[in-house]
Amino acid sequence: MSIIIRLKEIIKSIYLIKRFYIALAIVINFFIISFFVKILFPFAQLLLIVFIIILITDIIWLNNRNIKFSVKRIVRKKLSLGHNHNAKLVIENQSPIKFNIWVIDELPKELQIRDFGVRELFKAYQQKEITYNFRPLKRGLYYFGKVHLFLESEISFVRRRYSIDLEESVPVYPSLVEMKNYELYNKNNYIQTHGIKKIRRIGNSHEFEQIKTYVHGDDFQKINWKASGRGQGLMVNHFEDEKAQPVYLLLDKGRNMKMSFDGLSLLDYSINTGLTVANTAIRKKDRAGLITFSEKVNTIIGAGNGTGHLERILKSLYNEKEGSFDANYESLYKVIKNKLPVRSLLFLFTNFESKNSAEQVLPIFRQINNQHLLVVIIFENTELIKLGEKWPSSTEEEYVFTQAEQLVNDKKEIAVKMQQYGIQTVLTAPESLTMDVLNKYLELKARGMI
Repeated sequence: MSIIIRLKEIIKSIYLIKRFYIALAIVINFFIISFFVKILFPFAQLLLIVFIIILITDIIWLNNRNIKFSVKRIVRKKLSLGHNHNAKLVIENQSPIKFNIWVIDELPKELQIRDFGVRELFKAYQQKEITYNFRPLKRGLYYFGKVHLFLESEISFVRRRYSIDLEESVPVYPSLVEMKNYELYNKNNYIQTHGIKKIRRIGNSHEFEQIKTYVHGDDFQKINWKASGRGQGLMVNHFEDEKAQPVYLLLDKGRNMKMSFDGLSLLDYSINTGLTVANTAIRKKDRAGLITFSEKVNTIIGAGNGTGHLERILKSLYNEKEGSFDANYESLYKVIKNKLPVRSLLFLFTNFESKNSAEQVLPIFRQINNQHLLVVIIFENTELIKLGEKWPSSTEEEYVFTQAEQLVNDKKEIAVKMQQYGIQTVLTAPESLTMDVLNKYLELKARGMI
């Protein structure tokens, strides 16, 4: 019974390949020719016997009990949405036989990679590393399955499947990579090289902390002459910025945020940026909060600080998805009015494709802005901008050009109208979102508006 089971396993793991079909075609052609030339029939029979012997030898060779491989997959435990990652397969041939191997890794279906495969020659007892890149475009758990090694001997009539179970799931979070990068760029040595503006703080929004000994680079205007006159050298007053100001991320999850650019939806861009802004605010001693909404308000996380609070925001953003209806701004206004008693900085990530839709919610934005400092972030349609830059060469292209130009100008008019009513507005391309929003946050902090 065990022999039958073993034979079934061998048959299931065997795949016929190109060289087998070429050899079989030669044998068949010899038999066809021998039908007309009788003297060739014995040669055709002999050729068939040789073919069968080679085939059986190849199958037995590939199912040698001494054949053994070890495979290890190395991939990060947490992946970042929209960023390039790499995975590594460490494969070791632990048998005394040389093989040509076609390596296939069962990648998560979300990656939509259907043609992954690497061909390598493995000598006896040889170890090799195979690295491949991928870019996750959806949040959630990504399931990596088995690794399949398709073994070929030097005969190469058939190929044997050798599978190793390396099933594992890896979560894809909002962009942790981007968040960590901007932690570095917030330092003065890097801040301007990445496009983040270093803005001089103005106004009197400072709190006295202590008197310190003057060091090179301190502001001469802050020298405390009375303390310096005591004979201990130059002393300066040290101030710190006002802290613990609430900064809320308001994420529109309506259907208008499903629009995709470079594989990511507008909501995904907003989530990546929102996480970075929350992390920056917390590191600057402010308090970060989160409100998400579509046809109703879904998530409310009060303003707080610390790594534990940031982790709570991260886990909430991990599960957010676009809705199927337009966002309900009336319900958002009620929540802000009832849940946010303290004046806060509100970053609203949304999108409008027409002036009419923006004008409908403008009264609500004005009411919110009267109580808080509202910053409305609107996305440029970069695809339309590209169409508007292409000079038309036909009547059809001229129509497309005109419509694209009109829609692009509508967005600009929406931003200008909001600014006329005193609403801070950021009109930005999706790829520039994080940089532009962080610049706005630093600008508002420097101007003492929050």
